[in-house]
Amino acid sequence: MHPRPDPASSQSRSTPPGTDSPWGAARLALTAFFAVDGFLFAAWVVRIPDVRSQVSASHSALGLALLCLSIGAVLTMPLVGRLCLRYGSRPVTVGSLALLSLVVPLPAHAHSVAALGGVLLLFGAGYGGANVAMNSAAVDLVAQLRRPVMPSFHAGYSLGGLLGAGIGGLLAGSLSTAWALALGGLLGLAVTAAAGVVLLRSPAAPLIAPGRTGDGRSDDGTSASTSTSTETASTAGRAAPHLRLLVLLLGLTAMCTAYGEGAIADWTTLHLTDDVHASPGTAAAGYAAYAFAMTSGRVGGTWLSIKLGQTRLMLLGGLTAAAGMLVAALAPVVPLAVCGFVLVGLGLANLFPLAIARAGAAGGPQGVALASTLGYGGMLIGPVVIGFLADAAGLPMALTTVAVAATAAALLPLAVGRR
Repeated sequence: MHPRPDPASSQSRSTPPGTDSPWGAARLALTAFFAVDGFLFAAWVVRIPDVRSQVSASHSALGLALLCLSIGAVLTMPLVGRLCLRYGSRPVTVGSLALLSLVVPLPAHAHSVAALGGVLLLFGAGYGGANVAMNSAAVDLVAQLRRPVMPSFHAGYSLGGLLGAGIGGLLAGSLSTAWALALGGLLGLAVTAAAGVVLLRSPAAPLIAPGRTGDGRSDDGTSASTSTSTETASTAGRAAPHLRLLVLLLGLTAMCTAYGEGAIADWTTLHLTDDVHASPGTAAAGYAAYAFAMTSGRVGGTWLSIKLGQTRLMLLGGLTAAAGMLVAALAPVVPLAVCGFVLVGLGLANLFPLAIARAGAAGGPQGVALASTLGYGGMLIGPVVIGFLADAAGLPMALTTVAVAATAAALLPLAVGRR
């Protein structure tokens, strides 16, 4: 008798991963998840002043409450990495975005700083969990498509953030905080339900073992089937410390990048108004130009990754951001400072998504979790460090530390590439 063909293997031969449509259903659905994540976070950010007045919080009290959001995210990220390994990153992505959508309206109903802190712990759990799960799912899809498309997912996040901030700002005068956040939560649930069905029904991406390519061959091109289980276990044992070091270096790259992103988000408008003497409207336009430049850089990130290679793109991006930050921090006139911030946005655009993608390829969901946690830590410490340095040496000099961090983010991938 002839052996009965395995349907799964037959299907994989007829539709190999590398021939999947570049914009297939799974990729579109996952991009929608990234976009709604950015939208919901921006919808909350533009309402922070209203919530602060609602709970009658001082600046320091509000800072402590906002720290709860970060704590919730950092505590959740490693756990979500393990959940992705056990249940798969796609179901965890759907669950995390559903949780985030449900908790987004809650800050509008907090009437004390303590209650706000508790709500933001849940908010952070949903936000941090969604980021790890989405990036893990994206790493799997990148391997399936065999194209460096990770920047396109983060472009979706940036576009969602721009829409959330723009719509939230337009409706700030006519719609209460409670209604605005409630409608945002309903939109999040609707997108989660629709995109979740598509994502969960799409064929799962093949499991890519660290050190192997998507076609089942090792890095030296030999067939995976020729290795015995003993040899595989021995190789995995020798590679484990090496892969952990790679993930750590990539996590530090994400941290340096996020340090700059966090600092610029909190200090750009203040620098433009206080140090370069721009009007409030011009300062807001300067930050919008930075955000638009970052979004544009991510839209073109896949093409640039193919043309230049990921390591070279990260090197050029980090050095461009460093040069732009020096111009933005030290320029004496507004147009030159804004041009500097545009260069920073273009330079930083692809550093974080590529670092997360490479960490996931090396360490799986737990690699994504570690790199994301380090990255989020950089976003936490950036504004704080800038604040202390600004008191000691002035804000322009403090902002030059972003150039130092961007240079480190440019050079770290070179060390990764040699390993």
